[in-house]
Amino acid sequence: MKTPHFAIVGAGTAGIAAAILLARQNIRVTLFEKVSTLEPVGAGLLLQPAGLAVFEHLGILDHAITLGAKVRGLEGRLPNQQLLVNSHYQQAHPDFYGLGIHRATLCHVLEHKAREYPELITWQMNTEIERYDEQHHEVRLYGNIAGQSFDQAFDAILIANGARSQLRPQSWVKFDQAYPWGAKWTIVPECCDLDTEILHQFHEGSKLMLGVLPTGAVPNEPHKRLSSVFWSMPTPHLDQFLRRNEDHPAWIDHIAQKWPDLAHWLKQHVVHPHHQGEWLSAHYRDVVMSKLGSGRVGVLGDAAHAMSPQLGQGANMALLDAWALSKSVESARNNENIDWPKLWQTYHQHRQSSTNFYQFLSRLLTPLYQSERWWTGPLRDFSFGWMYRIPYFRKEMALTVSGLKSGMFTHMQYQDIASNQNIATKVSVSESVKIE
Repeated sequence: MKTPHFAIVGAGTAGIAAAILLARQNIRVTLFEKVSTLEPVGAGLLLQPAGLAVFEHLGILDHAITLGAKVRGLEGRLPNQQLLVNSHYQQAHPDFYGLGIHRATLCHVLEHKAREYPELITWQMNTEIERYDEQHHEVRLYGNIAGQSFDQAFDAILIANGARSQLRPQSWVKFDQAYPWGAKWTIVPECCDLDTEILHQFHEGSKLMLGVLPTGAVPNEPHKRLSSVFWSMPTPHLDQFLRRNEDHPAWIDHIAQKWPDLAHWLKQHVVHPHHQGEWLSAHYRDVVMSKLGSGRVGVLGDAAHAMSPQLGQGANMALLDAWALSKSVESARNNENIDWPKLWQTYHQHRQSSTNFYQFLSRLLTPLYQSERWWTGPLRDFSFGWMYRIPYFRKEMALTVSGLKSGMFTHMQYQDIASNQNIATKVSVSESVKIE
């Protein structure tokens, strides 16, 4: 019997990770990507312990650590210097940490691992998949490669081409809307004026949010440590941000009124004439799906559950999707035959409750940080002030940030994800977690 052959549309975090994990099961994969070369743009992101557990499962955690920046926690400061957010991974478990990493580095680490399977993973770049036709025994893809039309049959298609995907089944989409707030990002030399193991955020009400994220290094300059700076604002204003040189002093003065030390550092590194970084725009969507897979079609990553970045879970959820899919294929496969209903039942067991939890919490919390409502900031400052005084809530907030929550009162085990051994299809909620 022939080896199963999966098509994965989108060579991003979810797509490449899924390709690696399927190849490890001797499944052939063709990765379709619309760009001609993998050159990720954007600034840094924060891999949470959940994402790092998948990295350990993939065997790439050590490689990522050499280029990334270990992060102990998150601190959000108000203009009166009070800590609004004071969440540290050790509050969830003594061995937990996050990893600040540049998008180019994340892609490099995943691609480097994927290239270890040349006989099983085929890279089809400069390819646009326009549609697919699902039949009983196959899925046929139609599109063009370098402008030439093609169609090809596969055993299944995994859609992982981002929040704006036009391939995901529209009948599965419950909600799909552009988020009204976005961010501008830039890369600067590592900010040594602040703790280099903390994601720093600065808040005033729900209209001002600035962040500095330790970002590690990029592969071609491994010794040059970096930070990412992000500035939140309504999406319609993104294109106008700091377009003129005369805009810079007003921006710095605005920040200096609240955090003078931070403003001094930004003036030296972000608006300095020798700053080579480019301010990039980040746009977000809110996407909710009724299901994540059926028949011979599955959806992963932002294509399945795009959300506000407030909880910092995008890349982690993509990695968990890839991990859960591989475990589901493993449990549903008998030699070269795959029990497709069992595969998607298991995949939903692993991912649906966790996805629902994070999407609900993101939708609940985001207006407290990004909105035009005058009352959301004071409400947030008051409620967070007393919550962080209660040990139970401190731990729950740290577990939530870690990306391991599977429900309001349950969470996954790090080692269940990191291990390469078979695990039960039911998600464990034990608190026995350990990072080696």
